[in-house]
Amino acid sequence: MDYRSRITVEAGKRRGQPTIRGMRLTVYDLLDYLASGMSEDEILADFPELERDDIRASLAYAADSGRRTVHLSA
Repeated sequence: MDYRSRITVEAGKRRGQPTIRGMRLTVYDLLDYLASGMSEDEILADFPELERDDIRASLAYAADSGRRTVHLSA
């Protein structure tokens, strides 16, 4: 998935952390919810402004960030 249309970084919002479509919800917040055991359906119920593709974009962003970190440290 091409996450670039859904994940935004703005210097003045959430200290420059990647957010979902300019919302106050960061990628890391969403990943924390998933890691804590919340299902996609539970997250979508708690945050009706989110779309399922926002969750997938967050996962794709995290995977891509991980790959870049591994390549930089190698």
